[in-house]
Amino acid sequence: MTSPMPAPPMPMVPGPVLRKPVGLGRTTAVLLGLVIATDLFAVWAGLGEIDVAGDIADGATGGGIVDRADRADTFYSAAGVLQTAALLATGIVYLCWVWRVRVNAEVFNPGGHSKSRGWTIGGWFCPVVNLWFPRRIVLDIWDSSAAWAKRPGHAIVNFWWALWIVSLLAGRVAARLSARAETAAEIRDAARQMLYADVLDIGAAVLAVLVVLKITRMQHRRALEGPVPAPALV
Repeated sequence: MTSPMPAPPMPMVPGPVLRKPVGLGRTTAVLLGLVIATDLFAVWAGLGEIDVAGDIADGATGGGIVDRADRADTFYSAAGVLQTAALLATGIVYLCWVWRVRVNAEVFNPGGHSKSRGWTIGGWFCPVVNLWFPRRIVLDIWDSSAAWAKRPGHAIVNFWWALWIVSLLAGRVAARLSARAETAAEIRDAARQMLYADVLDIGAAVLAVLVVLKITRMQHRRALEGPVPAPALV
């Protein structure tokens, strides 16, 4: 009678590896600063658009107003292009950063995450869940990255996310108003709504910088602390 063959050993599955977040964190913060700069330019261009559209709505005519309108439209269009380019570049680098800090957070606290790692990226693109999954994932990263003896509150993350969502909604309303605008008064109203969205986006970007830098610093310090100390024996 032959003895059964032993089961082959299971292959070792590599776990998450801690990687430095500082470089990506700083790059993300710089690009968020670029987003803020383009938003500020858009606010300035929007004020010009509102001013000239208001004058036309009030009955202003002549070559001077035409030149002002052309100049305002040029700056306003350029602002939109710059905002889009800055947002795309920042979004790509941000996703690289948030993926890295999520993996690091799994090293610090493997059981501290309510969503699987794939949602770190996918949560931004899946309709409906993108309204709350990214926030939840960042909160889990935030808590898992905190020092052993101290966990900061969530206020800054919650304010950032609230401003981001409100700015997105305001931007969509402004885009619809702009697409339907035909008269000078309607163009002025659409520009006012977009100005409101830009101001909200500036606030969200400022808070995003603070969140990125805080998580990056917490992870750097946590890595320097080493593994959690074992409890003392009584």
